[in-house]
Amino acid sequence: MPPETSFIYLLICLLAGISIIVLLTTKFKVPAAFALIIGCFLVGLGAHLSLTDVVNIMKEGFGNIIKSLGLIILLGTTLGILLEYTGSTSVMANYILKKLGEKRTVWGISITGYIVGLPIFCDSGYIVLSGLNKTLAKRAGISIVIMSVSLATGLYSVHCMVPPHPGSAAAAGIIGADIGKLILIGSLVAIPAMMVGNIWARYAGKNLPLPVVEEETPTDVRLHQPSVIQSFLPIVVPIVLIALKSFVTIEVTPDKAWMTAILSFGDPVIALIIGILLTFFCKKSWKRAELGHLLQDSAEKAGGILVIIGAGGAFGAILAAIKIGTHLSESLALDSMGLFFPFLLTFVLKTAQGSSTVAIITAASIVLPLLQVLGLDTETGKLLCVLAMGAGSMMISHANDAYFWVIAKFSGLDMKTMLRVYSVATVLMGLTSFAMVYILSKFL
Repeated sequence: MPPETSFIYLLICLLAGISIIVLLTTKFKVPAAFALIIGCFLVGLGAHLSLTDVVNIMKEGFGNIIKSLGLIILLGTTLGILLEYTGSTSVMANYILKKLGEKRTVWGISITGYIVGLPIFCDSGYIVLSGLNKTLAKRAGISIVIMSVSLATGLYSVHCMVPPHPGSAAAAGIIGADIGKLILIGSLVAIPAMMVGNIWARYAGKNLPLPVVEEETPTDVRLHQPSVIQSFLPIVVPIVLIALKSFVTIEVTPDKAWMTAILSFGDPVIALIIGILLTFFCKKSWKRAELGHLLQDSAEKAGGILVIIGAGGAFGAILAAIKIGTHLSESLALDSMGLFFPFLLTFVLKTAQGSSTVAIITAASIVLPLLQVLGLDTETGKLLCVLAMGAGSMMISHANDAYFWVIAKFSGLDMKTMLRVYSVATVLMGLTSFAMVYILSKFL
């Protein structure tokens, strides 16, 4: 085998590509999409692909992932922004906390984070709910450390595991996992993670000195807030439709055509469109200008995410073209690692460069050609693989993670407290989630 195609040489190319991605995003603050593109050229040219081949492979990889995920990311982002704008998130939060009562305030804020986090990205969700969180902490006499970390981990649990959040959605697109089943099973796996985050926050935060936090005066007061039912429907209806589509299978016959039509609403794209339409009932009247502005914001936010996902798809296509997976499977005893390999790989990438999205996209690109040797090339195996990577992408969230600083800024916690309580919580959440995935693998 010539040296340029030897396992050691290709492994050096791969490590160089990953290293440059980590270095550019952390040290030089280069946007992740550009770092991934540079990584593509470094690995592709280093492996002696021609410049034309590298560009063509990148185009194909970029286009394929956008084709499968573009609408889901755009519609999911739009749903989250509309729910936030109409005040539905606040209504859901207040309803959950009211039903659970003051004695269960800490559990209430975790559950609120979990539910609000299904359609809304964790950083946006934390900013939206931070005022309510501070108010509840002061009124209930509960440590802001406990409340803040409980809210943060509730949001984070679904952000790492459940589409349409970009990391898990992109991994599903790259690996070829069923998005509908991933949403449902990922939502279930995220529950123990949320609970562990809550329990650790209460244990680790109970004896820490409290930062000085002023109760915020709500600035998001609307004369006409949506009802509780109106607020929950845009989330609940799409999930139910997707569940029916994913787990109800029927033989298509003329007398069952109506059932087939109903199940078609469970396609994630159609289900999200229905969710968006339901948000229009959360506000009594809409002005054309404000709706246009919201949709424009959604498109811009989704565009930034899609560029990262597309660049990740391009990186994955380059790795597939140089057959790094074949060399890894022939040279390393990966067959005994199974789910541990994608979990550990994503954990290392997350800890090194900070972004859960970049970590899981990069890991998925590396794992894709290894699915067969890992014993994960079945439909169920692919689903479990994405869930394992989602668990790995939770840990460790520390000073190189933007979400870490969002929590610190809006809760008034110093770095030492954040590392001691929040960062450790993310480790426990990742391990718990992986344990759940491993247990599921024995039954699915």
